[in-house]
Amino acid sequence: MWTRFTTCGNDLIDAMTQSVPQPQVSPAPPSFQDYFVNMGPQHPSTHGVLRLIVKLAGETVLGVTPHMGFVHRGIEKMGEAQTAIQFTHLTSRLDYLSAHINNWGWALAVEQALGVSVPERAEYIRVLMSELTRVASHQLWWGVFGMDLGAFTPFLYAFRDREMVNDLFEKTCGTRLTMNYIVPGGVMAELHDTFIPETRKFVEYFKPIIEEYERLLSGNVIIQERTQGVGILSADMAKAYGVTGPALRASGVDYDVRKNRPYGFYPRFDFKTAVASDGDSWARYVVRLEEMRQSLKIIEQALEQMPKDGPLRTKLPAVPKLAPGRYLSRVESARGEIAFYLVGEGKANPYRVKIRSPGFSNLSVFPEIIRGWRVADIVVVLSTFDVVMPDIDR
Repeated sequence: MWTRFTTCGNDLIDAMTQSVPQPQVSPAPPSFQDYFVNMGPQHPSTHGVLRLIVKLAGETVLGVTPHMGFVHRGIEKMGEAQTAIQFTHLTSRLDYLSAHINNWGWALAVEQALGVSVPERAEYIRVLMSELTRVASHQLWWGVFGMDLGAFTPFLYAFRDREMVNDLFEKTCGTRLTMNYIVPGGVMAELHDTFIPETRKFVEYFKPIIEEYERLLSGNVIIQERTQGVGILSADMAKAYGVTGPALRASGVDYDVRKNRPYGFYPRFDFKTAVASDGDSWARYVVRLEEMRQSLKIIEQALEQMPKDGPLRTKLPAVPKLAPGRYLSRVESARGEIAFYLVGEGKANPYRVKIRSPGFSNLSVFPEIIRGWRVADIVVVLSTFDVVMPDIDR
């Protein structure tokens, strides 16, 4: 019975279809056949859980629409439901490759609200941890960038060297990625006994390794041809979109929070802001390599200047209450300026928490500069923006 029913149904559908005149559509010339392709949200093409809807004419990119929110966790609202001290560890889950720096940014805002200062030794330790974080982040970026362009060897080199930094973190903090070490009032604990000599050893080891990175990847003709002149971001457009970090400085804008809005002990150190002028993918590559060199200089100076002992944390009440008012802090993460806006009303919990992440503004300009390039260039340009999606989605 079911077979006969199905057969009759199909015959009826065929008869109805034949009785209705079908429109005759002439196929458009190939040059006018625009189509859409999804890149992502799988990790390899998008550096995180990001979906790109790409409008194409053949291999030419006509437009890109980023779709975000796959790892949105409502962190800002979580910050308003916890005390300012409790919220510190969640800042590590923003840009997880800049965990120490994120902790520091939040701590600065809370310290303003509490009206407390930080001991001198703790300030130096904050610098050390933050600059090691910057180096480790750029190491990972360099390795993944090479792999994005088809070179697998840089990935192995980068993770070989990054393990040395992670080992330093693990010995002092107990963790290797998401930290809770820089806290309001100072730092959580004393440095590990071997931290200082091992950090000196790492600095001496890594200085020539950066030159090895240059020989391995920078001198490759294919890398140069795929990055030089590709994805140009002008200085005016970068400023209009609020781009910060290496992506901004590669466009010739000399802006670094550590220099322009100094915090901590950065004014005590002699270092240069890494700046390039071309604004293309190659310039963003060059800036990050130079930033690693400058971070090593800062680490060396911090090790020399840091007092051998002293308090690590200002004593705070068991449940600190935030003074009524509005407080803003900003720090230079590995991807750019991250700012924390905090509203206190005399309670332990913030009334409002707002986080300005560098990745969101940086990604917003991506559709503008990729238009007119090829599909393969999407991966190149996006890689040079060093996107970390939890920083954007929050």
